[in-house]
Amino acid sequence: MKIIGISCSPRKGKTTYFTLEKSFDYLKTIYPEIETEIIDLGGMNISGCQDCGHCKTELKCSINDDFNKIVPKLSNPDIKGMIIGTPVYLGTHTALCKAFIERTLIFRRNGFLFRNMVGGVIAVGGVRNGGQEITIQAVQASLLCHDMIIASDGNDTAHFGGTVWNKNNGGTEKDDFGIKTACNLTKRMAELILKIK
Repeated sequence: MKIIGISCSPRKGKTTYFTLEKSFDYLKTIYPEIETEIIDLGGMNISGCQDCGHCKTELKCSINDDFNKIVPKLSNPDIKGMIIGTPVYLGTHTALCKAFIERTLIFRRNGFLFRNMVGGVIAVGGVRNGGQEITIQAVQASLLCHDMIIASDGNDTAHFGGTVWNKNNGGTEKDDFGIKTACNLTKRMAELILKIK
């Protein structure tokens, strides 16, 4: 069993990646049997979907960019959960996140390969209330189109997902509450995956 994290920040290895990493480190302490992996989209060239229809015939996109390189990882049947991590840009997810999500259409068109996968979202904002919840809900809407099972951040915070603040005194590393929501999300996803199994 595996949970994969997708870091949708154009800034490779920064706060969104850090938050995913912290939540996976926490998960390993309570569910060591669940494997984790982060795909960092920072620096990748991923265009939006052009709806050309090519992916109706095979699990490959006609656009020649970096997305096709990660298709084999995303189609691994061991993946039972996926966390989308995104910074908040102007009140919603990044263009890179939107392009990635659009391109996952190939998994829907090839047999709903993400169906029954547990999905969660982490949003990292520049202020405490900078659009994290609305960003999470926007991404969740796309995950529902894949027939995924959406997880909240569970007890004891139990809202929409991981809501992290980047610009507090010391950055994301000092946002104890935000990191807690991200860790709770990952824990809740693991609980659901094990219940479904």
